[in-house]
Amino acid sequence: MSENKDLQVAEPATSVEGVKFVYDFTEGNKDLKDLLGGKGANLAEMTNLGLPVPPGFTITTEACKVYLDSGEEPAALRDEVSAHLDALERRMGKKLGQADDPLLVSVRSGAKFSMPGMMDTVLNIGLSDKSVQGLAVQAGDDRFAWDSYRRLIQMFGKTVLGVDGELFEDALEAAKTAKKVTVDTELEAADLKKLVTRFKRIVKTEAGRDFPQDPREQMDLAVKAVFDSWNGDRAKLYRRQERIPHDLGTAVNICSMVFGNLGPDSGTGVAFTRDPASGHQGVYGDYLQNAQGEDVVAGIRNTVPLAELEKIDKKSYDQLLQIMETLENHYKDLCDIEFTIERGQLWMLQTRVGKRTAGAAFRIATQLVDQGLIDETEALQRVTGAQLAQLMFPRFDEDAKVEKVGRGIAASPGAAVGKAVFDSYTAVKWSRSGEKVILVRRETNPDDLDGMIAAEGILTSRGGKTSHAAVVARGMGKTCVCGAEELEVDTKRRRMTVPGGHVVEEGDVISIDGSSGKVYLGEVPVVPSPVVEYFEGRMHAGADDADELVEAVHRIMAFADRKRRLRVRANADNAEDALRARRFGAQGIGLCRTEHMFLGDRRELVERLILADTETEREESLKQLLPLQKKDFVELFEAMDGLPVTIRLLDPPLHEFLPDITELSVRVALAEARKDSNENDLRLLQAVHRLHEQNPMLGLRGVRLGLVIPGLFTMQVRAIAEAAAERKNAKGDPRAEIMIPLVGTVQELEIVRDEADEVIAEVEAATGVALKLSIGTMIELPRAALTAAQIAEAAEFFSFGTNDLTQTVWGFSRDDVEASFFTAYLEKGIFGVSPFETIDKDGVGSLVAAAAKAGRETRPDLKLGVCGEHGGDPESVHFFHEVGLDYVSCSPFRIPVARLEAGRAATQSQGSDHR
Repeated sequence: MSENKDLQVAEPATSVEGVKFVYDFTEGNKDLKDLLGGKGANLAEMTNLGLPVPPGFTITTEACKVYLDSGEEPAALRDEVSAHLDALERRMGKKLGQADDPLLVSVRSGAKFSMPGMMDTVLNIGLSDKSVQGLAVQAGDDRFAWDSYRRLIQMFGKTVLGVDGELFEDALEAAKTAKKVTVDTELEAADLKKLVTRFKRIVKTEAGRDFPQDPREQMDLAVKAVFDSWNGDRAKLYRRQERIPHDLGTAVNICSMVFGNLGPDSGTGVAFTRDPASGHQGVYGDYLQNAQGEDVVAGIRNTVPLAELEKIDKKSYDQLLQIMETLENHYKDLCDIEFTIERGQLWMLQTRVGKRTAGAAFRIATQLVDQGLIDETEALQRVTGAQLAQLMFPRFDEDAKVEKVGRGIAASPGAAVGKAVFDSYTAVKWSRSGEKVILVRRETNPDDLDGMIAAEGILTSRGGKTSHAAVVARGMGKTCVCGAEELEVDTKRRRMTVPGGHVVEEGDVISIDGSSGKVYLGEVPVVPSPVVEYFEGRMHAGADDADELVEAVHRIMAFADRKRRLRVRANADNAEDALRARRFGAQGIGLCRTEHMFLGDRRELVERLILADTETEREESLKQLLPLQKKDFVELFEAMDGLPVTIRLLDPPLHEFLPDITELSVRVALAEARKDSNENDLRLLQAVHRLHEQNPMLGLRGVRLGLVIPGLFTMQVRAIAEAAAERKNAKGDPRAEIMIPLVGTVQELEIVRDEADEVIAEVEAATGVALKLSIGTMIELPRAALTAAQIAEAAEFFSFGTNDLTQTVWGFSRDDVEASFFTAYLEKGIFGVSPFETIDKDGVGSLVAAAAKAGRETRPDLKLGVCGEHGGDPESVHFFHEVGLDYVSCSPFRIPVARLEAGRAATQSQGSDHR
């Protein structure tokens, strides 16, 4: 390679106060991802390491942002690109698209975060009717030159000029059919020359213009197309799915072309320093002789395993393994590498920290600790709660009687069952109707993203672990089996033929195992994940039957538990759930919803209590409910002995405990028509009419119900106190916390608290047992959050009910709006994610933070927790850690996720960028 002096660039004046919009590969490094995108930053880093990278330069994300904001490129960008192109031409000793010996370049997207296949790339820029002749002479290979030219027209036509890609594919298929061959490598130079003519006619007809012959025009238009692709539908959908911000923009990398389609001593491939599916060390990847890089990721030709390269080209293979080791040690992580071999010369085209499956993430993190490359704190940042949740999904029962019909490459693990569908539109349509589907394709492409998101899993008959389907599925945590060659997929007839001649029609149920690559007919039963068995205590890390995944999860969880500040409790309403939560690592109950105890046989008692006309009727109902409630609490205290149990007093919308007004009206009307009306039904109907509410979620519920119905809350407090006393007499350690729901003013809390204190004192006197029962409230109304300083005077703890707080802050009912307009809001980007899934930090979150601060200013020892569904959401857990809450509470199954994320939040390294 030439010295860097050959790359000196005559810098033009920039247009935005000295902002530099173009960087040579020698000028950047891996830490400039915000500016150069992931691809450009890593190309620069490999250049700095002295690895064989084709020379080139990067147009920054800042240039893209200017273009997207104004619709025009920065004024200085053209001059900057010209200066860097001149330097590149001097270094390469040839000019872009010159007739006799042309320099060709690729124009490739490269955002900060990997978005595989979502944005545009154009290869072979610089070829024209004249320069294709010079390339043929230069390479000594007519077929290679015309193959490269047809690729350029095909990619440029589709990407830059918006021509339907299937028109090119159909013309290519027709050329192969006419030649009676099955793969494009069997087409000869004359065939490809005819195909170029056909492709140019398609461009003229469909785009209304000739394919551009000026190489600089080709490059400039390709750059704009890459910028535009940032806001393409598939890119926006992918960013929503992966929660990537929409304002980052993409860089554009212009790189001198190296050719893998120069014959059998050339090729292209993708390599991983470890298996992205399992995490195991070894030689993993795909290689394709006589091909360009797009052929590998598109899955249109089946590759050979990377290990085969040793037989094909041992020199390049050995050099590649050395580079892989260098990169993994440098990045201290699994690296995903794209490379090309041009007539025996190895070139590195890209590296990045590779996407991996959930199991691989845990294994690799602990492996790297054992190798001394990272410490435990960094290992904790390499895994996520979302990945842990994936590992807890069920797997197929290996002992079940099943009919295996094929096997492909295990690209992304999981057990997926659904109806076979053969296009993205059907996958989305059926999924929205409640059907579980498996998307079956010969190979996927970026246009299939909608269907891939909607499907339970993806099955392809072509491609390998580095194909589009595999890479995207791993990134999304979707089950995927690729390259199942024995399955004949016919997307036009919507069917798949399996060995033996059996035909799977659209709508037939199939099952795919992304861990083994096996494909089955029908629905295969599932069994619990070994990770769930570990959490439930049925499998012990270090035991003979524990696999290395369980061991890796155990190690990471142990470190997270040592480091986390947030405690993790469970939402549990009965002893069975409480015991399971305790096995999962719960440190108490953060929410026991007593209204769930009153359903079923007890509902009639509550109904009689609410509708009671006299004090005698009311007291009789309470008398019958008291022993039932006490038994509930005794069982809970026993299950959670020694740990706090926060019991929320009755908080149902009133209508849940009343007969349906329509059904009751019909019953009364029919009885009157038969002249045998029931006096009790008439009385009941009058009462239901009296208590009927237009919006029950904002009506007579929570503390309001306790204040309006005398004795209701005091009965529950008495049951809690008597249960605690009984448990103490049995040498137990009950730690009850009484939570008053839906408080909006301190006066409500003070009234209920005074009554509760009297009852507790009575129970202490009657039993001779000293009770320490703390009393607090849920903060689930904006007014409660805004007056937290006052409420803290009467509360020993706050528990933020973020479900109701989200509803009341946003002014909508979750049950109504999720089905009506949330989908539109997500698609339009109004929501990045549902505010019921991840806490709205700007709105709801600001109230939580303010209330926490104000409450502690009044009462410094105020205990703070959260018991809405956000308590188990990974991103929300980090927020609750930041604002200083003491604990989160969530459903038992999400407890391990919350524990892990609480540990990650406590050790979050500033600027860490592992996705």
